[in-house]
Amino acid sequence: MEKDAKIYVAGHRGMVGSAILRKLEAEGYTNIITRTSKELDLRRQVEVEGFFAEEKPDYVFVAAAKVGGIMANNTYPADFMYDNMMIEMNVIKSSFDNQVKKLLLLGSSCIYPRLAEQPIREDSLLTGALEQTNEAYALAKISGLKYCEYLNRQYETNYISAMPTNLYGPNDNYHPQNSHVLPALIRRFHEAKAKGDKEVVVWGTGKVLREFLYVDDLADASIYLMNNYSGNETVNVGTGKELTIGELAQLVKKVVGFEGEIVHDTSKPDGTPRKLLDVTKLNTIGWTYQTELEDGIKLAYQDFLTSDVRVER
Repeated sequence: MEKDAKIYVAGHRGMVGSAILRKLEAEGYTNIITRTSKELDLRRQVEVEGFFAEEKPDYVFVAAAKVGGIMANNTYPADFMYDNMMIEMNVIKSSFDNQVKKLLLLGSSCIYPRLAEQPIREDSLLTGALEQTNEAYALAKISGLKYCEYLNRQYETNYISAMPTNLYGPNDNYHPQNSHVLPALIRRFHEAKAKGDKEVVVWGTGKVLREFLYVDDLADASIYLMNNYSGNETVNVGTGKELTIGELAQLVKKVVGFEGEIVHDTSKPDGTPRKLLDVTKLNTIGWTYQTELEDGIKLAYQDFLTSDVRVER
């Protein structure tokens, strides 16, 4: 990407989009365009078409999405499917109609089969059943990346997709029910510490395995891929390291400084038993992560303490 190229970051106020915006500005890109959801509803085709026809961006990062944890995905599957399908299809189609040079669609590792061979390779896509608790979101993301692939094949566009592992970091969602596991734990341990509680309840058995990536590392990888990768196959973005949810809870407990006990609520769902991405392809392209998990949790906790992200939303 040229430093003065017009770059549109869709979803710039979310955790991922805001990290990409920060990284672009830090690297000296000078012509970045954004719109809030009130200014531009990406679910509305006419609005998106008008925006692209007026602005004519050169490059597009699709970081806009309706996201949430297991409970939110399982409770509102119709909303998750509709909103994400409409956002992706409208932005990708308008990018095509207005000759965008290159587009990066950001997805999620939940696109892979629930029982995929571990670590999960990119070619395991559509080889098995999805995890039921977030199937709607996964199907929407699969449709988006496949649409990019089909446009490349049919029209020789240069649209790529990246599938990050579980993310965390500045500007995360800390809602007590609808957030992902790591920000939920940060809030839960912080509130327990503030109240002087003797225990913190962690959903599930604590035995399932997960991988976590600091969001600023994803932003760095996204810009790197825009500048260094073209191809139909998606690219996994992660650390290649995993730990159990129980171990994660202990780590968050340590960072927050909570001195009580951890109790596991086994009546709550665990989700996929293991989800570790094979990042060989990304490493071969030339990118590796920088932020170790404990360091990233410390940064995320400081952001939690010093911003308004604790407000329920």
